[in-house]
Amino acid sequence: MTIAQQPLTTTLQLGRLLNSARKAKGLSQSDLAAKVGVGQSRVSHLEQHAEEMSVAQLMAWCAALGLEVSIGQRDTSATSDSSSVW
Repeated sequence: MTIAQQPLTTTLQLGRLLNSARKAKGLSQSDLAAKVGVGQSRVSHLEQHAEEMSVAQLMAWCAALGLEVSIGQRDTSATSDSSSVW
């Protein structure tokens, strides 16, 4: 299963995407934990609280899940509340 490119504007969306990508790869939280060098409980916690994830952790998760991070200009025509980012 392929995860389509999609813009993320909140950490809640990030956590959900990482959870979905992990499941799509057929990995348990323990499997992913072993790949990124953390405990299973930390994987569980960060999927629910992605705002606590460091950039280094995000990059390790993306490498383990076959994802990439891309940063671009936000579409300002869409209504979004920047206060919801955190």
